[in-house]
Amino acid sequence: MIRCCSEDDFDAIFEIINDAARVYKGVIPEDRWHDPYMPREHLKNEIEAGVVFWGYEDEGTLAAVMGIQNVLDVSLIRHAYVRREKQNLGMGSRLFSLLREQADRPMLVGTWASAYWAIRFYEKQGFRLVTEEEKSRLLKRYWNIPERQVETSVVLAEKQRFSGNTEHENGA
Repeated sequence: MIRCCSEDDFDAIFEIINDAARVYKGVIPEDRWHDPYMPREHLKNEIEAGVVFWGYEDEGTLAAVMGIQNVLDVSLIRHAYVRREKQNLGMGSRLFSLLREQADRPMLVGTWASAYWAIRFYEKQGFRLVTEEEKSRLLKRYWNIPERQVETSVVLAEKQRFSGNTEHENGA
């Protein structure tokens, strides 16, 4: 079952994010890794900034979460994670499909440049990497992240709904 998460789900969201993010350790730049990956206060701030979490419930327990945040004229997919023992069962794809269906504006996704599995997931959903120049512009316009994270991230956009240039469209 997919449902919008409530305040009562805060601890489960926190657990899922920090469980699944363990794959980043040793992959993303060392200065970007924290333990926990997302502290409670940061998660609270993200929710207060308008990130709405949706969850995939499996056998009565949240197994996956994905946030969506409307910023200016786009919707951002934020903090998409599946518990490690529940990965590769289609939960992330189903969550993503639901959020995509509900979106009434172009969608963007940001992730770590070294998280090849995440990039591959979004490409399978029909998203394409934007150019390096466009990436920097988009991250600075729509996200509130440190410059170091801008340097080490990528942005993917829906080809058919986003008017910016993607690497795919430019032959890269």
